[in-house]
Amino acid sequence: MAKAQALSLAHNNLLVCLSLLEAFHALGLRHLVLCPGSRSGPLALAAGGMARTNRLRLSTAIDERSAAFLALGFSTATGTATAVVTTSGTAVANLLPAAVEADRSCQPLLLLTADRPYRLKDCGANQTVNQEAFLSPVCRWVGQGPREGLHLFSTEALESFAEQAWQRAHHPAGAVHLNLPFEEPLHISEEEQRVIWKGWSPKIPGSSLITPINLSMAAEGTDGCPDQVVSALDPLRPGVVVAGAWRGLSKDLFAFQQSLREWQALSGWPVLADPLSAVPSDQPGQIRSWEVLLAAGLLGSQEKLQVLRLGPMPASRSLEAWLKSFGDGQLLITEGDSRCLDPLGLSVQWSDGLTTWWQHHHHRWIGADATSQQATQSLLKKWQIIDRFAQEWLDQQLPLQGAITEPALARWLSRLLPAGLPIMLAASSPVRDWLAYADASLFSRRCFSFRGASGIDGTLSLSMGLAMALGPTLLVSGDLALLHDSNGWLLAHPQRPPLVVVLIDNGGGGIFEQLLVKTAPSEAFEQLFAMPQAVDPLALAAAHNIPHRQVACLEDLPAALEWGFFQAGPVLIRVCTHRGQDSSMRQQLREGLVMHLQSISQNGRIDL
Repeated sequence: MAKAQALSLAHNNLLVCLSLLEAFHALGLRHLVLCPGSRSGPLALAAGGMARTNRLRLSTAIDERSAAFLALGFSTATGTATAVVTTSGTAVANLLPAAVEADRSCQPLLLLTADRPYRLKDCGANQTVNQEAFLSPVCRWVGQGPREGLHLFSTEALESFAEQAWQRAHHPAGAVHLNLPFEEPLHISEEEQRVIWKGWSPKIPGSSLITPINLSMAAEGTDGCPDQVVSALDPLRPGVVVAGAWRGLSKDLFAFQQSLREWQALSGWPVLADPLSAVPSDQPGQIRSWEVLLAAGLLGSQEKLQVLRLGPMPASRSLEAWLKSFGDGQLLITEGDSRCLDPLGLSVQWSDGLTTWWQHHHHRWIGADATSQQATQSLLKKWQIIDRFAQEWLDQQLPLQGAITEPALARWLSRLLPAGLPIMLAASSPVRDWLAYADASLFSRRCFSFRGASGIDGTLSLSMGLAMALGPTLLVSGDLALLHDSNGWLLAHPQRPPLVVVLIDNGGGGIFEQLLVKTAPSEAFEQLFAMPQAVDPLALAAAHNIPHRQVACLEDLPAALEWGFFQAGPVLIRVCTHRGQDSSMRQQLREGLVMHLQSISQNGRIDL
């Protein structure tokens, strides 16, 4: 009798896991990343069965941290949550960095962790910890399965559980943690598994799901009088749009872009867009050189402008100082994130997204004639002329020849890649160089980066997820960021994502050169901040059977990229730069641009 009950329990563990994944599939789950473990065995078997019927795309990863970032990359690309399955114990702790990034970048992520039943808690049982509390500070919701075992879930309760988790992961988007206790026995025989698969018929999506839970999406800061929010802006007077990193879902991006076009057509305001903003290349009013112009003090002599800020602040100290000069009354619009995203403390925040704001208020300006706004037109024309001269000068200073420098690499990679090919930028020097030096063609593609929490965790793994979802993708990474996530190479062969990694090897943390960190004595800088490593990245790639190539000069870059995208699966292209010399070069470019534009101004060709 006891044996029969045990077999029945193991049988029910698998069936309840199938029901849970079926419920998520009906809600939209299409991709699951599985990590190894025994306690999570029933979830693994259920996922395998659904993968065999092509109802789930199943990826595997032995490192939980890499697995979570792989899933986050896929979720970011698709706008729909990807699930991660882990066993109990420290495996759950490894999910924290990706959960933090999902929280701060507002991307959906579903974390399913197997656990011991309540009877094994707090008694010294092996691999039993308080994992249900590990992720709660950064999750939209933590759902706890029945403490005596997931097999006790009724069908109705299970589907309600899945529905609530799915809604919480997407509105507003972020990570959701479901902690799922399993009572033993966990594993059943092959014969019994065959019986289950023979009798199992996949459900029709939505056939037995409850009515979706009505979770409030009202954002803080938008509950008051809408007139007070919109009155901060007047499109008939001069102003500027600052577009930071896009943190909405991919399905909402087209409407966002259209709303921005319509606002700019009405106001005529210049648009200062971050490479991560998802602003398209055909967006009117763009000023591409704004970061180097602000750093050189060449846009600072304006009268007070109105400011429309979209999303979080770009990684520019010059921009922050410039916006402070305009004082309060700025309008900040976020894509569903009601948390304060204004480190300057100068804005009124509307958190329901640009599209909703524009739909709610555009009728106020029906019939307004932007052509009569002479001050705005004059401002935009002046900035566009300065921008054109700046871009021409940067072309002269950063030709496709000679030794590789980080500014030149940013400028030419944005040009050499096919339009539409997505790029992932490591959240250190690369994201700042692309902000300053990339060609305007960069807006013909989506650019991604860790600007939520600005960490280097999972840089390679997240890029693998992007490539799996989007197709051929480029990652630009420094040596420390890539080494920090070197286990991401383990994802290469099961998944074969078409990812080309351009590794900028500058012998340590080049970002600290840009931040002008000083030490006394000066030689302590290498030990305390740069931290160069002795690992040969080409040998490391070879150990993982990753095709690799070294590029010595800029002239060889086009051929290397062509080779990289011709390969099946991920490849590594290494370029070596000198971080100290590149830091000096950036300063020289800023100073040289000032002198160049002042010379043009003295000749009467532009008005600074």
